[in-house]
Amino acid sequence: MGERWLVAFASVAAALVALAALWLVGTLLVHGLPELSWTLLTAAPLDAGRAGGIGPIIVATLLIVGVAMASAVPLALGTAVLISELTPPGSRLADAVRRCVDALAAVPSIVFGLFGNALLCKALGLGFSILSGGLTLACMVLPILTRATLLGLRSVPLADRLGAAALGLSRTSTLLHVVLPAARRALVVGLVLGIGRALSETAALIFTSGYVDRMPRSVFDSGRALSVHILDLSLNVPGGTERAYAASVVLLGLLLAINACASLLAHRWLGRDTVGLGAIRP
Repeated sequence: MGERWLVAFASVAAALVALAALWLVGTLLVHGLPELSWTLLTAAPLDAGRAGGIGPIIVATLLIVGVAMASAVPLALGTAVLISELTPPGSRLADAVRRCVDALAAVPSIVFGLFGNALLCKALGLGFSILSGGLTLACMVLPILTRATLLGLRSVPLADRLGAAALGLSRTSTLLHVVLPAARRALVVGLVLGIGRALSETAALIFTSGYVDRMPRSVFDSGRALSVHILDLSLNVPGGTERAYAASVVLLGLLLAINACASLLAHRWLGRDTVGLGAIRP
């Protein structure tokens, strides 16, 4: 009897989640697909976004995410390696770093935006720019990337590390040739989650990257992200709702494309069974 209730509860929960996802995607497609065109994807916005396209906004969004990932990935990898590989169990340093990462994950996005505006835009003189927005997003996705990397490193069996040590490998060689290859799936998952968080962020970018919707010439130019453009069309532009739906479809498409690329990468590059000690050649 108890097992039947458990199965029923799990089935209802799964059905509700699926229905919510279908309702969300269906609403976006119904309202947004009629507005989609090549002009929308390539042209510059006109009439406050009611006409024209979102080409410069797509470019600015990709640049912001690129800056964020290029900044956050090395920091997250180094932080996870420090906690997992370079400090002994129960280390106060590792515990302090872990607490800082957890605290960073709990900070609201609007606070990140105010911090980025005060430090990057004003104190460092970067102004409202793609670089300011990307660096602010890097701080936001750092906990996600660090946690995913840390889980991946901790999932590597101790036997692999001991075997590498028995073969005479240094700590650096063990990390590069045994631990990281075995944890690469978790690294890819963390990267996808981080990119998804960066693409969907709005509040922090309002205070750092700005509202300018022209084509950016460099990362020092101001640029409007897709999420900010959707917010502006929905709240500040009369008659801009349908274009907001179209921009939402494009944003959803970017997220799905990134997930598809990550799955392809995991299948082609990470799907090989030769990992860990088996990948070491004398």
